[in-house]
Amino acid sequence: MAQRPPSAAVLVLHGGRETGTEPPPPGPLNLPGVRMRPFVRAIGRAAGETLLVTRVRYAHRGWNGARAHPLRDALAALDALREEAGEDLPVVLLGHSMGARAALGAAGHPLVRGVVGLAPWCPPGDPVTQLAGRDVVLVHGNRDRMTSPQATQSLTARARRAGARSCMITVRGGDHAMIRRAPAWHRLTTALVTGLLGSGSLPVPVGEALALPPDAEATEGTLDLDLHLGLGPGPLRARTGTVR
Repeated sequence: MAQRPPSAAVLVLHGGRETGTEPPPPGPLNLPGVRMRPFVRAIGRAAGETLLVTRVRYAHRGWNGARAHPLRDALAALDALREEAGEDLPVVLLGHSMGARAALGAAGHPLVRGVVGLAPWCPPGDPVTQLAGRDVVLVHGNRDRMTSPQATQSLTARARRAGARSCMITVRGGDHAMIRRAPAWHRLTTALVTGLLGSGSLPVPVGEALALPPDAEATEGTLDLDLHLGLGPGPLRARTGTVR
């Protein structure tokens, strides 16, 4: 039996370094890549065979200033995906740290419907106009010492003013490596990715935050995982309706 073509795709971008022109190390030596494996498995189990989950391969392990190597790799991967699967394939970009910065930068690509950024690296001067019309959900632990939760919150507000539907979710006790409270990170990310692609239900408070007006304060679009979304043994509370 011929395999059905994917109905949607998730493009995964792992973290890296601020500088580094050498390629990432192979296999298990690439710790940022290993860190994303549980997310790939969780999304694959939840979404089924019609959702393509694939990863961006970096030529260099660092961002490297204006060269922005991971951003170039992300755009090249999206172009390849468009050539293979067609113009109508909806894609969510899932990135961690440097990978989240690349995902945000690549969000203007025609295939991209949304971005889920985990512990994102959000320098204040990075552009946001490419996020217009996209769903952008950024998740940050309040114990992160590598990237700034405050910068993430600021970017969600800037993105909303630029025409994005954006919000931030804070993970209390969460660290940059997403090791503390790892099951919560995995479960939340799966709900976000599948919800944005329409293969699952988006958590109710996230849908409400994404619908905020462009002039909403940054704090209005900031959710607390424990207070607003609930954990418990079951799935995160979901909203019904069509995801934009």
